[in-house]
Amino acid sequence: MSPSDIVEVLTAVIPTRQPTYLWGPPGCGKSSLVRQVSDSLGLEFLDLRASQLDPVDLRGLPKVENGKTVWCQPTFLPSSGNGVLLLDELAQAPPLVQSAFFQLVLDRRLGEYVLPEGWSVLAASNRIEDRAGAGRVNCGLTNRFLHLDLDVCPDSWHAWALANDIAPEVRAFIRFRPALLHSFDPSTNPRAFASPRSWEFVSRVFRVTPPNQLHQVVAGCVSSGPAAEFMAFLQLYTQLPDIDAVLKSPTTCHLPSKEPAVMFALIGALLQKCKADRTLVGNFTKLALRLPDEFGVMAIRDAIALDRSLVANPDVQRWLASARTKGLFVAA
Repeated sequence: MSPSDIVEVLTAVIPTRQPTYLWGPPGCGKSSLVRQVSDSLGLEFLDLRASQLDPVDLRGLPKVENGKTVWCQPTFLPSSGNGVLLLDELAQAPPLVQSAFFQLVLDRRLGEYVLPEGWSVLAASNRIEDRAGAGRVNCGLTNRFLHLDLDVCPDSWHAWALANDIAPEVRAFIRFRPALLHSFDPSTNPRAFASPRSWEFVSRVFRVTPPNQLHQVVAGCVSSGPAAEFMAFLQLYTQLPDIDAVLKSPTTCHLPSKEPAVMFALIGALLQKCKADRTLVGNFTKLALRLPDEFGVMAIRDAIALDRSLVANPDVQRWLASARTKGLFVAA
């Protein structure tokens, strides 16, 4: 399932209190998606790293009161309110810790502790085939969950990146080389590899890194192969025409080379400018209508994401009708 599919399902399922297990490769944003849905529903979010717990951490330490043994509730478990309790890295937890979660997941309690009514239990893990530390989860525990598999989807990532200020150069590069959004070979046991999480690292550090060290720093985030391609792409990005001039005269300006890398870089730069000044979206749309179909689809979708009112624009309506006649898909 794509991240947008996962968000849609979790938004519907979390209010039912149905325990749900999210599986996916490392770095694909499983916990971030759960946090995103929790925030959208106005719920608290508690990320509990199951792999770092001992069984006694969950039930608490015993003490004697009036000649009887009682258990001291851990302070990290919720005691009131409404929220989502994520049992992260559950497949990496020792078997005894997994066993301790049996009662919490099914009966919503741990010994004397009772999970507040307004809280839902979710879990997330890498898969065994990822060779990222995940082991087998007791089938008695897994049978207590609804299971969802998260796939990496460049389109969904781009929508997220646009909303979360990921650098335009990184967004444009992933548009150009979507296969490098997640490039992970577990057999090589890599120290760094390309993933949605590590491209976010690139976005965070590449502007502040000295130019002579940039290749090594990017490689330290996503590995040497993707880093080399990204560095070559940056050379194209810096050679683009004046973006202000392009947006000032969108129907008459000269378009640069229609080489794919150049067009991806141009659209990424224009989109970043429009995100900072939404009044430019209309001119961006006029330019998008001049682009070759495959790039026009991408640009129109991005423009609509910034300004939904463009769907009613007559020029856009005609373009959309023409695109659908050609069998092109444009979510509008």
